[in-house]
Amino acid sequence: MNTNAVEPGTGNADIRLARAALTRLMEPSDLPGMALISVAGPVDALAFIRSGAASSAVLEQEMTAVLSETGTGRWQGLAEALGRWRPRLADLAPERDLGIVDRFGGGLLIPEDPQWPPALADLQLAEPIALWLRGRVLRIPEQKRCIAVVGSRDSTSYGDNVTGEIASSLVQRGFTVVSGGAYGIDANAHRGALGAARQDPAYWGAPSAGGTGVPPAEGAVAQPPTLAVMAGGVDRFYPSGNEDLLRTITEQGAVVAEVPPGTNPTRYRFLQRNRLIAALFEVTVVVEARWRSGALNTAHHAEGLSRSVGAVPGSVYSANSAGCHRLLREGAAVCVTDAADIAELAGVAGSNLAIEQEAAPALHDGLGVEDLLLLDALPLRSATSVDKLSVVAGLGTATVLAGLGRLELLGLAQRLANGWKRNS
Repeated sequence: MNTNAVEPGTGNADIRLARAALTRLMEPSDLPGMALISVAGPVDALAFIRSGAASSAVLEQEMTAVLSETGTGRWQGLAEALGRWRPRLADLAPERDLGIVDRFGGGLLIPEDPQWPPALADLQLAEPIALWLRGRVLRIPEQKRCIAVVGSRDSTSYGDNVTGEIASSLVQRGFTVVSGGAYGIDANAHRGALGAARQDPAYWGAPSAGGTGVPPAEGAVAQPPTLAVMAGGVDRFYPSGNEDLLRTITEQGAVVAEVPPGTNPTRYRFLQRNRLIAALFEVTVVVEARWRSGALNTAHHAEGLSRSVGAVPGSVYSANSAGCHRLLREGAAVCVTDAADIAELAGVAGSNLAIEQEAAPALHDGLGVEDLLLLDALPLRSATSVDKLSVVAGLGTATVLAGLGRLELLGLAQRLANGWKRNS
């Protein structure tokens, strides 16, 4: 039994069923559809679409007023919208869709649920009708504890390495890393986050040294290492080449979509997916992006929602970094080079997430480059070996041993029976 399953609120069964149905009738960000739901409520909105009525002057007038308030004053009218929605009624089976997701260990999160992310209200009329989730943690962590990491599908080895290091360090600092499950930067962000969780048995769901997951305490809410926000249904892992990765994400976190099971990803749905990533999370980081890139679309959504955006600089000769440099030149993003920069950006964005395990800045100021690299490589929760630290920090074994001695004297590192960790 999934202890983190989304539980329907009291009296929400009809609303949940109606919203499940409406996600199949309406595309993401269908503003007339959202206006109808706003005016009539989800249950009556669905009933009206099913009724066969040609139109309704009263409903159309009220919908027009709602659309005008959000800057969408001109639209083609209720009759045209009904002409788009009603052909899909033949495929409508919300009980089936809910059953499919339930069999995969998933659920449907709706605005009437207490777990609904309040950050989505910033999308106003473009707020999702509902969110379909599949995974071990069927809830979205609070906004201030999530960082989106996005970028090119055709990433370079530089982008892959930077992404993996950033994602791993962010998870060690208590953040959830979010991306879109695609090839390239997305995949490396997820892998880096999962790798950090595997090394740290304190993360619930991550394998411990004995190979088993550590269950949460009764009533505890798990902090998943990573989430994937999808453009298609959560029952279909896309792209197929990332199926194993996405399956692993569901075992430790979740995949999320606003479209129902069986829905194919399309270019429009990818673009709409980007607005969800931007809205849900505190900071969006673009690691690599070409001059015209979907990652830039996510960054511009985030900027429009007053979220913070970070961009990782790259070579001036690399086309894959041209989009990042464009964001930096236009002032749409802050330059970030590691997880510490991003954590600081999350704080500037209004996050109250304290990195309690960090040492006092005055002590950091006196450290040399090698000691700083070693400190960044030390895990916050579990111990690691000298050999592993040598690989992560990129330092020789002798340098690591000498550095650990200095950090221990400063109270920044702690020696345990099975290795070393950062002093909390």
